[in-house]
Amino acid sequence: MRITRVEASWVQVPIPPDRQHLSDFGRQPTFDSVIVRVETESGITGWGEAKAGVASTAACAGLAAIINQDLAPLLVGEDPRDISRLWDVLYNMPRQGFAIDRGHVFPTLGRRGLSISAIAGIDIALWDILGKSLGAPIWRLLGGRRAERMPAYASGGWADENKIGEQLLGYIDKGGFRAVKMRVGSMDGPVARSAARVRAARRALGPEVGLAADAHGTWTVAEAKAFCRMVEDCDLLWFEEPVTADDKQGQAEVRRASAVPISSGESEFTRHDFRELAELRAADVLQPDLAIAGGITEGVRIGAIATAFNLRLAPHLWSGAPAFAAGLHLAASNSAGFILEYSLGHNPMLHDLIEERFPVQDGMVDVPDRPGLGITVKEDFLNRYRRQ
Repeated sequence: MRITRVEASWVQVPIPPDRQHLSDFGRQPTFDSVIVRVETESGITGWGEAKAGVASTAACAGLAAIINQDLAPLLVGEDPRDISRLWDVLYNMPRQGFAIDRGHVFPTLGRRGLSISAIAGIDIALWDILGKSLGAPIWRLLGGRRAERMPAYASGGWADENKIGEQLLGYIDKGGFRAVKMRVGSMDGPVARSAARVRAARRALGPEVGLAADAHGTWTVAEAKAFCRMVEDCDLLWFEEPVTADDKQGQAEVRRASAVPISSGESEFTRHDFRELAELRAADVLQPDLAIAGGITEGVRIGAIATAFNLRLAPHLWSGAPAFAAGLHLAASNSAGFILEYSLGHNPMLHDLIEERFPVQDGMVDVPDRPGLGITVKEDFLNRYRRQ
């Protein structure tokens, strides 16, 4: 089996005005991502996804160009099942020979950011090919699923103090979710306003529904610590990205100052960033986005860090169907995996890009046993919204 073609496409799907939400990222008029297609001479096609940002904030043209112009030529003619070696080829590039021969990394200078996202999209597609070639779901290749269904939490929550309870209760009505996540942070102005919204949410939900809060890394250490003090009696599942991902020491300080669990990872690249989070005791829950952090190959390594440090793993799944499926397979097969993120914002890349569905019933998502990622991309949808 040999790779014959690698193609990355910037896909941009408009979001109807009445479904757009406003956060610290601004208003999101489109949902953008880079969908990766890897073709083989045997006729098996693998699908992956690479991310450069959130919804319409993504620099997708540059990310697609990295894949198409820099990485694709390195892959044509290779066996797609040599996933570990190909990951090293793409990460080390001109010094790949040294890295593979000597057993340690010689990374290219662009060893973070879009370069890793590009590798991630390809890596997910290679795992899809491997699973399809063996007639097995990816979770089977990673050691098996730990359960046939996994709990999911509804991810959204932008409404103000007066409406947040109604909004989150509406999520529960849609899928029987037993946990929800809301947005807080600089979008609210004063920290006290975010805390008031969380308290209003807890009153509406009652004590039995899990509640998490996500600040998108927008607060200073002092602001994040103040927020934790204000909501310590709200029994949060976790407080996500309290400060910028560039300040891991600061995040560790926030965690030490409060009993509120801290989660982060969607803005991190490779196992090296997650190792630092673990060593600094900066998080209780690791949240790699496999379309950003390096794909399934790197996700497995990050999962190993989670288990070694007795942390939990909850992949960031605000994404399209390929990345969602990849995170599901990782969480289902890893000892630290315990819950799935399920976007309640308008997400056509999750619901309309593929033939299959990932329905939520009683707050649970089935772990599919279809080969590979278990998805069938609608190529007419892909072509309709392709930017390049």
